[in-house]
Amino acid sequence: MLNYTIYDNSLTYWALAVGTTIGGYLVARLAKFIIIKQLRKLVSMANNSWTNNSVKVVERVHPVFLLFAAAFLGSTILELPEAITAVLSKLFFIVVLIQIGRLLSQIIDSFIENYRTAKLEKNAAAVTMLSSVSLLLRIFLWTILLILALDNFGVNITSLVAGLGVGGIALALAVQNILGDVFASFSIVLDKPFVIGDFIIVGDHLGTVENVGLKTTRVRSLSGEQLVFSNNDLLRSRIRNFKRMYERRVVFSIGVVYQTPADKVEAIPGLIKSIIENQNQVRFDRAHFKEYGPYSLNFEIVYWVLNPDYNLYMDIQQAINLQIYKQFQQMRVEFAYPTQQLYFKMQADADDRPVEDHIQQSQDRMRAEFVEQV
Repeated sequence: MLNYTIYDNSLTYWALAVGTTIGGYLVARLAKFIIIKQLRKLVSMANNSWTNNSVKVVERVHPVFLLFAAAFLGSTILELPEAITAVLSKLFFIVVLIQIGRLLSQIIDSFIENYRTAKLEKNAAAVTMLSSVSLLLRIFLWTILLILALDNFGVNITSLVAGLGVGGIALALAVQNILGDVFASFSIVLDKPFVIGDFIIVGDHLGTVENVGLKTTRVRSLSGEQLVFSNNDLLRSRIRNFKRMYERRVVFSIGVVYQTPADKVEAIPGLIKSIIENQNQVRFDRAHFKEYGPYSLNFEIVYWVLNPDYNLYMDIQQAINLQIYKQFQQMRVEFAYPTQQLYFKMQADADDRPVEDHIQQSQDRMRAEFVEQV
């Protein structure tokens, strides 16, 4: 029975081939398990990017690749027809290319992630380019592998590239909106109107830039949700980048009542100037009695905070407001608020009746007119 032949190979050789396939696969899986286990021990001993990335790369070795490799090794024991051998070789070559693509993609991702982590705080502009560069590298990698696979199957690569050129034009016309966002992404990467980590305002929306992709840019708003902007629309908008603000100009106004004495009105600008100059990281600009308002005497004050941090600005403004409030209380100066005063002047008749009689007569007349209308 062992001498029974299938495709000119006895059952003994077939058993050896199957045994080699199963054994090779199990040995490969065991070797992968041992290697990952040893690398994880190294990670626990010396936690660095290289050991972490090595574990990720080994984990990307797919079991299907190991099975195909073991089967191809087992097939070398047999004497198979040339056509079957050619098909097996081509299939194994495709599997090898896919596995190489998986490993190289993981290496690219690991390198990009390590670079991102190391440079995010020092060079946010370089980090902004990483997502685009990473995608382009992967596209280039898989394109090369696809060309190698097609060449292995006997496809004329020259004709294929020429055909792709014509088809690419038609495809570009069909997806021109998407391509507009892609080119807008390159504009953001190269021109750098903002980078990852910048706080920007676009129209009524504001937040911190988290990611710049090929089609969209994602921004984390102050209230916590993620805002997604189309790159093309984003570049058409007016973008306010607060991360690049080196100093913060502050303008605020106060109003006092019209009954304030002239000497105190004259002293208020100097008082506010001294309060502002006593603050740290502040440069005083001006304080003026600006205008006569509808119900107040208005003062306009301008100063610069030498640090763009918003919390620092609010702390300084709070300290200034408290000092102004205390000083005005000591000077007995009142802050103005919307009020109106009405002045009535009434004159008695020739019979010298009291004013109260005129008021009562007016009220009686109005009451009578109201009853008549009802």
